[in-house]
Amino acid sequence: MTTLHVVLPGDIDDPASPSGGNGYDRRVCQGLAAAGWTVREHPVPGDWPRPGAGERAALAGVLAGLPDGALVLLDGLVASTVPGVLAPQARRLRLVPLVHLPLETDAEAAALAAATAVVTTSEWTRRRLLDRYALPADRVRAAPPGVDPAPPTPGSAAGAALLCVAAVTPHKGHDVLAAALATVADLPWTCDCVGALTRDPDFVDRLRRQLTDAGLTGRVRLLGARTGVALREAYARADLLVLASRGETYGMVVTEALARGVPVLGTDAGGLPEALGHAPDGSRPGLLVPPDDPDALAGALRGWLTDPAQRARLRRSARDRRDTLTDWAVTSTRLAAALKETTAA
Repeated sequence: MTTLHVVLPGDIDDPASPSGGNGYDRRVCQGLAAAGWTVREHPVPGDWPRPGAGERAALAGVLAGLPDGALVLLDGLVASTVPGVLAPQARRLRLVPLVHLPLETDAEAAALAAATAVVTTSEWTRRRLLDRYALPADRVRAAPPGVDPAPPTPGSAAGAALLCVAAVTPHKGHDVLAAALATVADLPWTCDCVGALTRDPDFVDRLRRQLTDAGLTGRVRLLGARTGVALREAYARADLLVLASRGETYGMVVTEALARGVPVLGTDAGGLPEALGHAPDGSRPGLLVPPDDPDALAGALRGWLTDPAQRARLRRSARDRRDTLTDWAVTSTRLAAALKETTAA
């Protein structure tokens, strides 16, 4: 039986601040345990990836307390910021950062150089790291997220129920979405925005003013974070998932929508096209537009809302793509293989 120590952000299970990274970490810990690994979790509180001196010292204490030769998987938000903490332990511990979002900093370069191996959560992120840093390709592996099976969402005839699932931050492009929605205000639609409102309060305030100025406050609802049944119900009401992100390393909400046969309108940014994928016939189960381009997003929205044939085509492709998605057991298996293969030397 293999023992794996997992260093996690302290908010890993905070229901008020759900994130794709935390969700991924929780599911693979559960999956590895179910597969027979002994998983020992070490949550480290702190403002990751901006730790203070005390938080760095606490992490150093956790690593110093692990036995020689221990296999340690570290969430990238923690590992990529503290090369000075990792380097002294690199000779006696097998350190494996799990990179969700490349920070592309000198600190990250030094941290990954000190690691035994690196695991990423998408093929796009793997390629990005190999392009950015002098890492051996055989020591960087990808284990993309899985998705839970879900019943198909029938969708409405008009396709007017739009859904955005993302923390309300500049990175996720809600301001771009609001500008695009203002352009199609002549058409019937509503948009529910599900995601934490606490990450960047100033941005949320600006977004609310933007919606008010555009006369959209009655049509765009900022619902805050949702998990469990409430999140599933949001997907069940949706006709189209809209994600205006300025960047994504994957986009787990994309496959969550596709698992229900809900098409996706997203940006051609980072790993989002990887998550969208293709149906078996080669068709896209959604639409991609350039990031930070409200006019392009508005044009795609207008096409969706006014063209029944397009809606039918995208829904058919999304239903077919649904059957090609892999579950979290596959992710855990890939992660386990990466840990074993890259640390075998």
